[in-house]
Amino acid sequence: MSTLSVPPTPPSPRDDAINLYRAFKGFGCDTSAVINILAHRDATQRAYIQQEYRTMYSSDLLKRLSSELSGKLETAVLLWMHDPAGRDAVIIYESLNVVKSFGAATEVICSRTPSQLQFLKPIYHSKFGIYLEHDIERNTSGDHKKLLLAYVSTPRHEGPEVSREVAEKDAKVLYKAGEKKLGTDEKTFIQIFSERSWAQLNAVSSYYHDMYGHSLKKAVKKETSGNFEHALLTIIRCAEAPAKYFAKVLHKAMKGMGTDDTTLIRVIVTRTEIDMQYIKAEYLRKYRKALHDAVHSETSGHYRAFLLALLGPN
Repeated sequence: MSTLSVPPTPPSPRDDAINLYRAFKGFGCDTSAVINILAHRDATQRAYIQQEYRTMYSSDLLKRLSSELSGKLETAVLLWMHDPAGRDAVIIYESLNVVKSFGAATEVICSRTPSQLQFLKPIYHSKFGIYLEHDIERNTSGDHKKLLLAYVSTPRHEGPEVSREVAEKDAKVLYKAGEKKLGTDEKTFIQIFSERSWAQLNAVSSYYHDMYGHSLKKAVKKETSGNFEHALLTIIRCAEAPAKYFAKVLHKAMKGMGTDDTTLIRVIVTRTEIDMQYIKAEYLRKYRKALHDAVHSETSGHYRAFLLALLGPN
């Protein structure tokens, strides 16, 4: 469930484009006006505003926003302006090619549904001129690479149907491939994690716990490491409850000294229109603090105002 609050009768994209142009004019930018418009428009409305702006002013709205805003606010607003699949493409591309730290790419790929990934792939190619699989191939390595490639290319069922027989068998196979064995048969983990639906994998996890007295997550932590471990854990946690997974990611980003703003921006911006209401509920339940309050205490200024607008009322 989305936390985005859009006016009951939003202004036309043309009016929004005019008001944004006015906010940019003169000495300094009226940042509050920019936030008040863009943080309260859905993906379709934002796309129409960009079209109108280009038509009326022969100018690219994203470039203008980039020149008018700065710092963390600029990062957050520019990411927000993309449609969901285009945004995922940008995050993955930057993670693989610019930052060369694969946490964000792993999170996005392993937390998306098969239909989201199928929709993302042609957009990735049209934006960056390279196939997603080729980019994964040339930038990642080892079992992490094998799992990501399998995950983006294997068709998986998305429904709630479960075969208990297959789940029980998979749990036994994973135990034999991991904890029962000296060393780990990573190929088996890759096959089961990339081929099973989330509902099916959840059932595997349940059988694993019943048969061996601890969670499949614990087994993954014991048997794997690094980016490969991160990918497997993301898949299993999103199979269980995506909102719970993202609440944990947000908490980790704000825990201790300093804030991981890149993660904070990525999760809030990408989940606002999907399931942020559920993430907020999970955050409150698990950490006894409202996500709104946590973000408020970790951020400041217009950057804070923008993120809190996306999160909706406390």
